Amino acid sequence: MTEKENRRITDLGTLKALAHPLRMKLYRLLFVARAATASQLAEQVDEAVSLVSYHLRKLAEHGLVEEAEPRSGDARERWWQPATGGVTVRDEDFRDAPEKVAAHLAASRLFQDQRSEMYRTYLDERAHWGRAWNEAASDSESLLRLTATELAELKKELLDAVKRHDDLARAREAAGESEGRENVALHVYGFPFRV
Repeated sequence: MTEKENRRITDLGTLKALAHPLRMKLYRLLFVARAATASQLAEQVDEAVSLVSYHLRKLAEHGLVEEAEPRSGDARERWWQPATGGVTVRDEDFRDAPEKVAAHLAASRLFQDQRSEMYRTYLDERAHWGRAWNEAASDSESLLRLTATELAELKKELLDAVKRHDDLARAREAAGESEGRENVALHVYGFPFRV
């Protein structure tokens, strides 16, 4: 998959299409694999191929996934890939109607639940990852006193650093440096709270 731009989701239909538990898992799996068949994805999510195919078509209707070039000689296989380099969903795009606010809240909760599930899986399997990966993995909490502007600056700096590391890692992998390379999830939250 060539490098594609991130897509900002601003319409309710696309948000609802993505904010389905199975569809979000399928999208994430495709994003990691870069391309896969419904059969391959069905194995990973333990669902029927027909159900996975249905949900892939729904994601495709909203431009979130697209057909990919076949990766095998089997003409019956239909390959899928993400249509963009990722998605962004912002609160500001869903504030103008109660239905949009509710849909954005439901989507945000689903995304958070799935991220937490990913981290819990890592914790359950941590012993199998070995010392190097466990020392490299992180889990931290920082309690800061910031203004909204300062939090926005921090967010930008963190996202820039993530993009820089991702670009470098992708370039190294493309150059053949795949030894020891694994998928890594980095979840960062910055939000105000009062005590």
